[in-house]
Amino acid sequence: MGYARKDVEKAKKASKKFVRYKEGAEKYSMGLTKFQALAKEAKAVYKIDKLALVNCEIFEDYLETFHIA
Repeated sequence: MGYARKDVEKAKKASKKFVRYKEGAEKYSMGLTKFQALAKEAKAVYKIDKLALVNCEIFEDYLETFHIA
């Protein structure tokens, strides 16, 4: 019993600490502009020259503040 290549790629993508906007939007199943806005509100964006990376740990903590009990 082995793992399909797709399963390995999904697990690898899910475990990243930093993602680009496009990857993050796919990971969290939301639109690109909404993901960018929420990442900026969460102060999870790291800018390096023209590259923007989002810290998934900070972003997920911010998302938890929207949880309805």
